Amino acid sequence: MPPRAPPRRRPAPSAAGGGGGGAGGAAGLGESLRVLLALAALYGAMSLLAYRAIHMRHVTPLGADAPRGDFSEGRVLRHLQRLAVDIPSRQEGSPGLEAAAQYIKGELEGLAARAGPEYRIEVEETLVSGSFSMMFLRHRVTLGYRNHKNIVMRISSNVSEDHDPSLLVNGHFDSPLGSPGAADCGSCVASMLELSRLIIDSGWVPPRPVIFLFNGAEELFLLGSHGFIKTHRWNRTISAFINIEASGSGGTDLVCQSGPGSWPSRIYAQNAKYPMANSVAQDMFGIIPGDTDYRIFAEDITNIPGLDIIFVLGGYFYHTSYDTLENLLPGSIQARGENLFSLVKAFTNSTLLNENEISNKAAKDGIEDLRAVFFDYLTWFMVFYSRDISLILHSLPVAVFLLAPLLLKFPNVTLMSWFATLLGFMRGMLLHAFGVILAIFIPAVAAALRLLFAKNAMNWFAQPYLAFFMFVPTSLVGLLLPRITWGLSEQAHFWGAFGLYSLITMAYTLTGLSGGFLTFFISMSMLIGRFISSVIRKQWNQQPSKSLVAYVVPMAPCLLYCLYYGGFLIQFLIEKMGMMGSLPKPYGYFVPDIIVGAVVGLVVGWCFGPLAPVASRWLSKTYIIKGFLQITVVALAISSQLFPYSTGAPKRVVLQHTFITDANDVLDSNYGFSVVDSNSLEFLFNNAPQAAKWLKDNSELSFEEMYRSDRSSWLALYPVPFLFSGSLKFQAQAEEIRKYYHHFPHLAVQETSGNNEQRRVYLKLSLGSLSEIWTAVLNITGPLSNWSFADNMLPAPQTVSGGPPSYICRLSGKSDVDWSFWLEANSSDSLRIDVAVLDQFLVDSTKELKSLFPNWADLTAFTTFFSTYHL
Repeated sequence: MPPRAPPRRRPAPSAAGGGGGGAGGAAGLGESLRVLLALAALYGAMSLLAYRAIHMRHVTPLGADAPRGDFSEGRVLRHLQRLAVDIPSRQEGSPGLEAAAQYIKGELEGLAARAGPEYRIEVEETLVSGSFSMMFLRHRVTLGYRNHKNIVMRISSNVSEDHDPSLLVNGHFDSPLGSPGAADCGSCVASMLELSRLIIDSGWVPPRPVIFLFNGAEELFLLGSHGFIKTHRWNRTISAFINIEASGSGGTDLVCQSGPGSWPSRIYAQNAKYPMANSVAQDMFGIIPGDTDYRIFAEDITNIPGLDIIFVLGGYFYHTSYDTLENLLPGSIQARGENLFSLVKAFTNSTLLNENEISNKAAKDGIEDLRAVFFDYLTWFMVFYSRDISLILHSLPVAVFLLAPLLLKFPNVTLMSWFATLLGFMRGMLLHAFGVILAIFIPAVAAALRLLFAKNAMNWFAQPYLAFFMFVPTSLVGLLLPRITWGLSEQAHFWGAFGLYSLITMAYTLTGLSGGFLTFFISMSMLIGRFISSVIRKQWNQQPSKSLVAYVVPMAPCLLYCLYYGGFLIQFLIEKMGMMGSLPKPYGYFVPDIIVGAVVGLVVGWCFGPLAPVASRWLSKTYIIKGFLQITVVALAISSQLFPYSTGAPKRVVLQHTFITDANDVLDSNYGFSVVDSNSLEFLFNNAPQAAKWLKDNSELSFEEMYRSDRSSWLALYPVPFLFSGSLKFQAQAEEIRKYYHHFPHLAVQETSGNNEQRRVYLKLSLGSLSEIWTAVLNITGPLSNWSFADNMLPAPQTVSGGPPSYICRLSGKSDVDWSFWLEANSSDSLRIDVAVLDQFLVDSTKELKSLFPNWADLTAFTTFFSTYHL
């Protein structure tokens, strides 16, 4: 009797997924939805935890009645009440700047008067002057300044010497144009006042001197810090520094720059109570349109090791009139202060602070070495390792990827089997890479398509959650779509994804960048999850749902960090899109939405990508893909009906009232308008009808009647106007200014020496009777061969609005004394000098015009006096 045939086994469901059908399809639907809901709940809970960490909700601020031995946010807010509320403004040229300086000096002198005999405390008020050239916004500018005020305090032991190596803590008390500057940088100055009080009241005597520099001219391109480091008697004693800044109203107080060498970041990692640092920030810092005093201390002038610590969230209010006490994020200042006190103790106790020579000290820690890798984990603790260690660690995933085919086929290993398995892994890598690319590409396309049917860009700006609803589902579609259309085993997909993250890690490391730690964390977590899920699968008889849980649980710490890091990046990006500059039409209109969509897709790629190889079994279904697309369509439709701006997320508008003068005659006057995001001035005036009618004598504003202004008309703000495009100007009254000012800025020739071919012209710039001068800017074109600025060194010429090469110098400081300087020409051709003087005073008509704009538009308004001379 022949043997009985074994019963046929029912084929297993395809690993590639698919829609399913019949009773099996219904069962698959239920299981897929359970997995989807479980993952959604997990990611939701982790997102909430990450949100609380990013916004410092886990830090309890202490009140003004806190013990004297503790840092108190409440006491900081008392200082801020005085600096940002009682004093109406702290801009250069305004009375408030001097009032702030005297308040700071008075507080410090009060501390010195009641300090114990074990302290030696010195308080100085200094005036700094100088001239130098720098690059800003990728354009060369020369700066001349005089009589900017700094307040300096040195706290040391009673046995210290003047030449002892010291730690510098720096913050600026001036505020930007049109802003009360509560966060930027009133919060810095108030925190420094509380920190200096804490040093004295806690009874801790620093083993090395601590110098507090309250500098008064940072917003004018880092002039206060430059004057200190070039001229102050303590400048050569500075062995390390901590610069505190604000690019927002609170949240994560991020270490954005560190160096030279790894010593400062190592000190921070070991001692910060609430560590908030990421070495990737230094790689990306140059993209942001701005700069800090860190540049003066660590890069341009000296190479002192230090930290650049910056409030980075709440960027909606940065450099606007909404940078007020009410908009500070609670807990942020408390965390900053406790960190600072720990850091001051650590730096002053470090043996590396004993080196006196600035040039030797950074080199002693290996300034030639590439940067260390460091990052904080939800502000709970820091991970820090050197560049040398990163070369070893970040090579491990690639080694594992290449060895995996041998281990999986062991002991039946042949060269052909290894190659065949590796080839399958490479297919998996291509599949996952294609999915990540689609996760970035599809939301970017969705963002662009929305703008073809919507009238406003950046609808997510005031409602950041919309960006997640609009772009996260489409990104998930991109990640899952290849698995539906490209049949591949789960094993090959997993190892392919692992290999992709491993190669990215290696690429980051070999290029000297610091971002490889993220993909290293991802790849190693995937490896651990895979190992544990394999063990569980054997124990539970290969039940897929339990193996998924076993894979996800050990990956949870990595996924939580990815959400923390990615959520911070998206929030920061959205806030900064309001000031990244306006690009020319028609394509510039699409850029911010496309960038945000693409970055959300990138973040989804590293937040969910590690789970995709395993979870695709349940999620790569056509009905789930359709569900994600439906959510996207609804979110895009809702967002198109919402307004992009609010008082919590204002649109930045620049209003310049220009008077064109010749000697004491007013030749013309106009209002210039510009914006620094993708919604143009046409959008502004369509939504500000009262202002539009006022500009056109109460008639309907017709954009065909407007005439555009080029960047040369914005010379007073140089080089910031390179962020502008599509600027407009309207005719204004010319004679109203005579009610307030009788004398206007004027440039006069004092003496000329030499001949026509080689001559030196001595000039005097009088600033007239202007009362609140911010800066005066000279734009010099022609055969200029030398000048008296920047140590008689002529920088590379610049081009403004496509004109001829020119040399640009910004002058600031005490305005009741004339500026005297000389220019040299090396031919008989004439020199042309355009002079633009920015005054913060507004005539009544300009104040009225400004008041007609809605409160979601934040106007930075000023008056410019423009004149031209030929020599």
